[in-house]
Amino acid sequence: MTRSHPDAKMSHKTGESASAADTNVTESLLVGDKGRRSDRMTAVKIRSPTIIFLQRARMVFMLTALIPTVLMTVIGVVLLATGGSKSAAVVGGILVLAFCATALAGYVLGTILVSRGASLAAVQNEFLSAVSHELRTPLTSIRLFIDTLREDRVNDPVEKQRCLTVIHQELARLDGLVGKLLTLSRIESRHAAFDRRPVAVADIVKEALVAFEAIRFGTEVDLRVALEPGLVVNGDQSALAQALANLLGNAWKYTPPQGKRIELLATADATDVSIVVADNGVGIPGSEQKAIFKKFQRGSAAINSGSTGTGLGLAVVRAIVTAHQGKIDVRSEENRGARFRILLPRQPAEAA
Repeated sequence: MTRSHPDAKMSHKTGESASAADTNVTESLLVGDKGRRSDRMTAVKIRSPTIIFLQRARMVFMLTALIPTVLMTVIGVVLLATGGSKSAAVVGGILVLAFCATALAGYVLGTILVSRGASLAAVQNEFLSAVSHELRTPLTSIRLFIDTLREDRVNDPVEKQRCLTVIHQELARLDGLVGKLLTLSRIESRHAAFDRRPVAVADIVKEALVAFEAIRFGTEVDLRVALEPGLVVNGDQSALAQALANLLGNAWKYTPPQGKRIELLATADATDVSIVVADNGVGIPGSEQKAIFKKFQRGSAAINSGSTGTGLGLAVVRAIVTAHQGKIDVRSEENRGARFRILLPRQPAEAA
C-alpha cells in the first residue's frame, strides 16, 4: 500500500493557493480596468478659465453697452413725445434713437461673437478632457500590470502571459487611438491631401475587405457583398477604403459572437453612389443616432454589450466622407441591427 508524503500534499496545496492568488491578482486588475473605462461616462466637467473669462466679458459688455443704450432710448422717446412742434427736440430725439439702434445692433453682434467664442472654448475644453481621459485609461492599465510583473506579485507562467497579453492589447488600443486622433486632426485642419481622381467603387470595396479580413481573422461571419457594376466616384481610394473598413469593423464588433451577418451593398442613381453596410447587431437607439458621429461618443447599447472602443471610428468616417462632398446617415433600432449609408457624388464610368 502506497502512502503519499504529507510534504507533497502541502506543496501541492501551496502551488494551488499560489496559482489562485495569481489569478485573483490578475482578475482584480482586470476588474479595476473595466471600472476605469466605465468611469469615462461619468467624468466631471470643469469650466476652463477661457470660458469663465468670456462669460465675464459678456456681463461687462451688457453693463457698459446695453443699460446706457436703454436709458438713452427712453430719453429719445421722451424728446419725441414732448417736443411737439419744436423741430430741434424732434431732430434730437430721432438722432438719439438712431444712435441707440446702432448701439443695440452692436451689442447684439458683440454678444453673438462672445457667445460663439465661449461655445468654441467649451468644445475645445471638452475635447481635451476626453482625450486626456482616453489616453490616461490605457496608460494606467499598462502601468499597473507592469508594476505587478516587476514586483513579482504573479508567479504562475499562465497568469504572467495573461498580463502580457493585456499590456499588448492596451498598447494596441493606445496606438489606434492616437492614429485616429491624428487622422481626424489632419482632415479637420484641411492638411490631409486627398488624391482627387476617379476611382471605381469595386476597388474601394476590395481594399476595405482586405483590411476587414485582418479584423475578422479567425471568426465566422456571414458576409454578403453585392455591387452594381460600373460605379465610379471622385476621391482618394485609400481614405474611402478606410472609412468603409471602419464601418465593417463596427458591424463585426457589435454583432453577436454566433450568427454574425453583415451586408455590403453598392448601388447608384443618376447623381449619387450609395454604399451601405448593414448588420444584425445590438443596434442604436434613435435618440443617439446623431451623437455617435461626434468624437468620443458611443451608443449605450454598444457600451452595455461590453465591446471595447474609443468613439472615434465613426467620427473619422464622417470626416472622410464630408471631405469628399458626401453624406453619411444611419437607420437602426435597438437590438435590430444598424444600416449605415454613405452617399458620394457619382462620376461617369468612362472617367475611371
